[in-house]
Amino acid sequence: MCMTETNDPTDLREETADAAPEVAEHDASAERIAELEAQLAEAKQGTLYAQAEVQNVRRRAEKDAADARTYAATSFARDVLSVADNLERGLAAIPDDLRADEKMKGLVTGLEATGREIQNVFQRHGITRIAAMGETLDPNRHQAMMEMPSDAAPGTIVQEMQSGWMIKDRLLRPALVAVAKKAD
Repeated sequence: MCMTETNDPTDLREETADAAPEVAEHDASAERIAELEAQLAEAKQGTLYAQAEVQNVRRRAEKDAADARTYAATSFARDVLSVADNLERGLAAIPDDLRADEKMKGLVTGLEATGREIQNVFQRHGITRIAAMGETLDPNRHQAMMEMPSDAAPGTIVQEMQSGWMIKDRLLRPALVAVAKKAD
């Protein structure tokens, strides 16, 4: 039997030995590629999370800035409400006979004009009066100061002691009210 060079078992062993480092090198390269692909996917995911977080922070900052602009005058508005309350009380205290008196007519007209101007300023800045009389008590907008026997349904506001106010959609000051209770 004649052996050719290609069939020599020694040659086969040498070829296999030469191929083993190539196969091992190929396996190591495949493992390294898989590892790098996993790291790349993890880095992409981290980048997406970071971008989402930056976008959320930006939205929150924009909302906070808008709220600051919208509600910046809140404490000032609360202070001005007491001035408006005093003006209303002063006007309500003027008796009808003095309102008709020519000497007082100018003063009354000036006070009424001031009251209207305050109301216009409030309206321009989104400050609105809370409806109270005849409404059902809403603890988010009204503060019950007492209960009064009344023919009205229990829980209905029958007297307003101090007006309540909103600035845009937020409570500026609750209305101080008396609430109906069943007559004894």
